[in-house]
Order: sequence, then structure tokens, then C-alpha cells
Amino acid sequence: MIDGYEISTDPARLDPARIHHWLSTDAYWALGRSREKQDRAISGSLNFGVYDTASGAQVAYARVVTDHATFAWLCDVYVDRAARGKGLGTALVSAVRDHLAPDGLRRILLATHDAHGVYEKVGFEALDDPTHWMALVFSRQRPAGAES
Repeated sequence: MIDGYEISTDPARLDPARIHHWLSTDAYWALGRSREKQDRAISGSLNFGVYDTASGAQVAYARVVTDHATFAWLCDVYVDRAARGKGLGTALVSAVRDHLAPDGLRRILLATHDAHGVYEKVGFEALDDPTHWMALVFSRQRPAGAES
């Protein structure tokens, strides 16, 4: 981990209000997400927080949806703007990878528009054949800026 920071999966350490604020106001994939929906997502997921060791404040977050046997989806990866540029995103994603490795998963998936370099540093790569993948989208008509 990076000096001055620690990563934890302890749900009691999460700052749900801060996570909701980050994602609903500054993450293109979750703009407008309600607090109730974010709290449900947190409660149904494996969560990772990065904390400043001096203040104890949460400075980054990642969420994983997994069965701990065959599959995981890494999502909601966010580093506070004031803490960016220190390698925390790469450290966080590495911690997620290392935490899940003993489960023997077949794959961990994620989607990103702009952070390919962060994920490539820890072993993620583009799908060999994305035409094999499909999605069920419940509503394509969302208000501009609404979560997907």
C-alpha cells in the first residue's frame, strides 16, 4: 500500500454519505444515483475503502459484486479528487485483485470509459471477442446524466 494510507474491507469503516456524494455528483456512471440505491448496492457487495492513516478519513472506494466462486464485477471505483495522483487507484484495484485471487474466479469484469491504463497496470485487458457478451438494459431512455 501507499505510505500514509490503508485499505480495508471492513464495512463498519465505510462512509456511505461520502461514497454517495462522490458517485452521485462526480462519477459519470452514477450521476444522480439515489442514496437509497447506493446504500442497497453497498449492502449487497464486497466493499473496499482506502483510508488516510493520520485522519482516518475515507479517500477512495471500490465495490465488487461476486459469488466468490466463478465471477466478479468490479465497479464504482472512485478516488477523491484531492487524493488523486498518488497511485491510490492502482493500489486499490491491486488490493481487490489480490483479495479475490484465492477464490479461484474465472474472471473479474469491469467497464470503463477513461481509466484503461489504471486497470492494465494490474492485469486487466480488453476482451478478446466482445461480441460474445450481451446485456439486458431495462431502460435506454434515462435523463441526461442519470446513472446507468
